[in-house]
Amino acid sequence: MRIQILILSILTMVMPSMLFAQASYERIVNADQEPEHWLTHSGNYASHRHTTLDQITRDNVDQLKVAWVYQVRRSGFIETTPLVVDGVMYLTEPPSTVAALDLRTGRRLWSWSPVLPNNVVTIGFPSVNRGVALLDDMVYVATLNAHLVALDAKSGAVRWDVEVADNAHGYAFTLAPLALDGKIIVGVSGGETGIRGFIDAYDAKTGDRAWRFYTIPGAGEPGNDTWGGESWKTGAGATWLTGTFDPALNLLYWGIGNPGPDWNGDMRPGDNLYTCSVVALDPDTGTLKWHFQFTPHDTHDWDANQIPILVDADWNGQPRKLIVTANRNAFYYVLDRETGEFLHAEAYARQTWAKGHEKDGRPIVLPNTEPTEEGTLVYPSLQGATNWFSPSYSPQTNMFYVAVREMGAYYFKTDVDYEPGQPFMGGGEQALSGDDAYGAIRGLDVLTGEKKWEFRLHTPPWAGVMSTAGGLVFGGTNEGNIFALDAETGGLLWEFQAGGTVRTNPMSYALDGKQYIVTAAGNGVFVFGLP
Repeated sequence: MRIQILILSILTMVMPSMLFAQASYERIVNADQEPEHWLTHSGNYASHRHTTLDQITRDNVDQLKVAWVYQVRRSGFIETTPLVVDGVMYLTEPPSTVAALDLRTGRRLWSWSPVLPNNVVTIGFPSVNRGVALLDDMVYVATLNAHLVALDAKSGAVRWDVEVADNAHGYAFTLAPLALDGKIIVGVSGGETGIRGFIDAYDAKTGDRAWRFYTIPGAGEPGNDTWGGESWKTGAGATWLTGTFDPALNLLYWGIGNPGPDWNGDMRPGDNLYTCSVVALDPDTGTLKWHFQFTPHDTHDWDANQIPILVDADWNGQPRKLIVTANRNAFYYVLDRETGEFLHAEAYARQTWAKGHEKDGRPIVLPNTEPTEEGTLVYPSLQGATNWFSPSYSPQTNMFYVAVREMGAYYFKTDVDYEPGQPFMGGGEQALSGDDAYGAIRGLDVLTGEKKWEFRLHTPPWAGVMSTAGGLVFGGTNEGNIFALDAETGGLLWEFQAGGTVRTNPMSYALDGKQYIVTAAGNGVFVFGLP
């Protein structure tokens, strides 16, 4: 007994948090009440990516210094959002490694890597991973070869490992899972291989699948009539970014990707539900409650996977539960999140494909904007006016912050035959890069989408933003600059040259009463604090 007590005492001194870290569902639901932690991918279930920590302000942000840097062990794009709970940081390294770090020093406590096949299929996306989910005493990661794995939070030992889909057919995981009450929710990558997309829920303790929602309705199911012939079987509709959750309404919101093939719409006549849509699901059963399609019959690869944000505000003088999103198609949307009713849309970037929207939110498509064999110039490019990286909402300023890509492209259409695990795109694009392209961080009015300010970037960004109660917006550039802007005006207040491209979303935490800012650049994860 004395030996056991001695061992426990030593372990407690060496890594106390590893013994007691518990990210319960109740803690995640109330994440805003403990901003010193970052418990879920977007900071809270409403996906605000906003911290109420306010130690770092407009007045002192120019004093930020590097506290420590964690170097990943394999080169590649770092797109992870680290999670923090009780003195431990959990993050992913490319392509699917999980690491637990001591929050004070960045020292690695443990790491786990899956055994990936040499011929893992990654068509249409890089070999990346955007983070983990935490629930109780486990860490969950979705791997590049389409496995969902539960790890012991204290040791990294595998608790269970489930093959969700066959990677040889193009299915993969690049997203951070979403942990709900007793369930882990995941969505798949692989839309450029003609998969049939889905959203899955798994029992958090056992790994048993609780339900599956197919984003492409099968024969006899509602929405199947929006696909011509048998085209639904290769309809794509990938679900490759983390969703959003409303505990009060008990609704799960998830963005759906492009139809397949991407650019040849002749092969799939109809609106092609539920591609390029947001769906609201019952998280207990996976039952569809409502949907809204942003781009019916998309032929420009404008996924609607962008993470939606939940906002409670007055609309026309009445309190309303809203869902807002800056879509890849260059329009900012406001919907009722209880019913899916369309309320408003406004272009937030250059677009040349639609002259507005009908009362039900259906876009009024301009003529001569379809891909052709000769090529058709359209804005935005297939990479969209924004892409996978996260926006942010500040309740203080009532502004929606988004990293914008201003770029057009020539869209081409070709014939294509479906072959499992092979590209199924039906065309391509030639982007207008160089001096014809640029980027920006824009602050939008959350209810109207009206641009309040812009901070211009040299090139279209691949990094997201985070707002803070200190009146700041953090972001990063392809050129390696990590920066802080004034949340009210967009003015530059601080920047740091990290020496490598920034391709991630910022986050924040506090330790021992001190606030830190975290983002990645190049092959390192940088942690900044005040002197």
